[in-house]
Amino acid sequence: MLTFLLWCILLILCWPLAFLAVVLYPILWLLLLPFRIVGIAVEGVLGLLRAIIFLPARVLSGPRHA
Repeated sequence: MLTFLLWCILLILCWPLAFLAVVLYPILWLLLLPFRIVGIAVEGVLGLLRAIIFLPARVLSGPRHA
């Protein structure tokens, strides 16, 4: 909602810049999409490595008491 209000203020103050932002935002989102996918994949791999590294400590610590 705040983004929309800021865009409305920009539309009143400088309408060409507001329309340029509306046109360029989807293009920028599409350009950044591969980086988001790579980030998700790297986060998954690091989570898997962390689980593998901490597995012996979890096994040796025994059952957890609630």
